[in-house]
Amino acid sequence: MGNSYKSPQAASPSKSLQTVIPDGNLLPWLAQGYWAESRRPLVSLLFIAPLLIAYELGVVVFGVQNGADAWMRRFLDLMGFSRHFLLPVLMVCILLAWHHLSRQPWRFSRGILASMAAECVLLAFCLRLIYQIQLTLLEIAPVPVVDLSIGQTVGNAIGFLGAGIYEELLFRLILLSLATWGFCRAGVKPRWSMVFAVLLTSFMFSAAHYVGNRETLDAFSFLFRFLAGVFFSILFLCRGFGIAAGAHAGYDILVGVF
Repeated sequence: MGNSYKSPQAASPSKSLQTVIPDGNLLPWLAQGYWAESRRPLVSLLFIAPLLIAYELGVVVFGVQNGADAWMRRFLDLMGFSRHFLLPVLMVCILLAWHHLSRQPWRFSRGILASMAAECVLLAFCLRLIYQIQLTLLEIAPVPVVDLSIGQTVGNAIGFLGAGIYEELLFRLILLSLATWGFCRAGVKPRWSMVFAVLLTSFMFSAAHYVGNRETLDAFSFLFRFLAGVFFSILFLCRGFGIAAGAHAGYDILVGVF
């Protein structure tokens, strides 16, 4: 009877690892965990919160305002809602409601926000490379750099933060979602509905840059902004709102400040 008893042995590190990580393969597990967690609306909200606060303070202090932000606030004014901070509050509520309805966990890992920032910087450089490839293929000389004062640079940087947040809110989170739903309701298959919605909203995104703007419409800038719209749409669909907004703001700051 005493000989039949076997004392429990501590699980080996390899066995413990395999119980947590499928196939004991660490890198795919980390990539999959980060990929899923960084897409969550709650994590997106936490990621863009510093950018949103900096932009809203900049609007009050410097009077700089992004076009998409101004359009949405004007729409709210027409609806009888003229509070300045109503729009960011509505965006916060949309992301929290989205997170709640998708039944995702209300927690996030340490370091996730820093990893998202690094990814956004990398994606900003990728879009800059697309711009350079377009310049090379069409044999167009790059636009010369214009020296700006410190005040103008700070104002532009604040505006770029607003572009990343509110243009993604308007064209991706709102219009892309509505367009996809509309195409599905019209009988288009879901996959093609998404493709048509991406193309439509990317066209709208590009065209919006010339509304009320001194910039002259030309084929090169319109094409690049259309491609950028497709780029950000893919990011929104595959990587979530936070990454799309961060990459958008990062690209604008990369080319507009540095």
